[in-house]
Amino acid sequence: MDNTAVQTNPTTPAAPVLTIDGLTIAYQAKRGWVQAVRDVSIDIRRGEALALIGESGSGKTTLGLGIVRLLPTNAQTRQGKVIYQPAEQSKNATVDVLGLNARGLRQFRWKECAMVFQAALNAFNPVLRISEQFADTARAHGYLQGKALEERAKQLFKLVRLEPERVWNAYPHELSGGMRQRVLIALALLLEPQLLILDEPTTALDILTQRNIMDVLKELRTKLDFAMAFISHDLSLAAELADRVATMYAGKVVELADVYTTFKNPRHPYTIGLIKAVPTLTTHKDHVSSIPGSPPDLINMPTGCKFHPRCPLADERCKRDEPPLEPTTGTDHMVACWYWKTAHETLAAK
Repeated sequence: MDNTAVQTNPTTPAAPVLTIDGLTIAYQAKRGWVQAVRDVSIDIRRGEALALIGESGSGKTTLGLGIVRLLPTNAQTRQGKVIYQPAEQSKNATVDVLGLNARGLRQFRWKECAMVFQAALNAFNPVLRISEQFADTARAHGYLQGKALEERAKQLFKLVRLEPERVWNAYPHELSGGMRQRVLIALALLLEPQLLILDEPTTALDILTQRNIMDVLKELRTKLDFAMAFISHDLSLAAELADRVATMYAGKVVELADVYTTFKNPRHPYTIGLIKAVPTLTTHKDHVSSIPGSPPDLINMPTGCKFHPRCPLADERCKRDEPPLEPTTGTDHMVACWYWKTAHETLAAK
């Protein structure tokens, strides 16, 4: 990752389009309850791009699925709120997503908030043409049909750099992985949602296709002005696309800051470790290091700070007490670490 790609002008804070307050989600397993998301509170601001980064198993995808209420049957939302602010309503009119009935939830999904899933091939019905899948989505939400729908879809295909005539009547297997991913993005934007959630949008794609997807997403945000939350373990993607970055570990947000601060002045030892593990064009091979150990067992978690078994700064306080997510040098930079004041100077230079 080349740090020169990190944006240096974060967007001016705007009103939130979605507010997550104290969200806790657990999965029932044979050994007990998997604590996948633990007391997460975060805003997604109108028009911004928020990146959720962290290792596999940190709770990123569960958080995304929890927002659109597409969790598997063995999952339980134990507490918290997800509050959505529609664009066309008054400032005081909000939607409690977790309290929506079936009809309200259908209205919220895809029309207000859409999600692009990781497995592009599995997201489509293999026996239906792309045109039929667009028609099904539009019909379910009382949207355009016939020629009007075709024209709208083809406009979106052009925006995602696809040839409309080729894609409209194709079957999913006739398209490459990158093309299917872009069709998914176009389908997600069909109903003009305010918020788009993307789960690993460039996973399993070659480097040139990844570059294309990133360019497409940047262009779409400029033209359509929607908020975007994308889930990724690819730090270069976060550095290029995000306005703010939330680092997740063991189901919690452990650091939240604008993208420039995250990559230039991280304060949580875990964020620092993630960044140091990525080689750059200017980094000597001896300066690239991995984070020792493994993520914790989410059924039997360690006491105190969940990162302490892997943290070089951990002491008895870290083993005993879990630090809250609190402001550091500014209200927009939040860190959950007892020793955030010295973490960057102690660890980043090593």
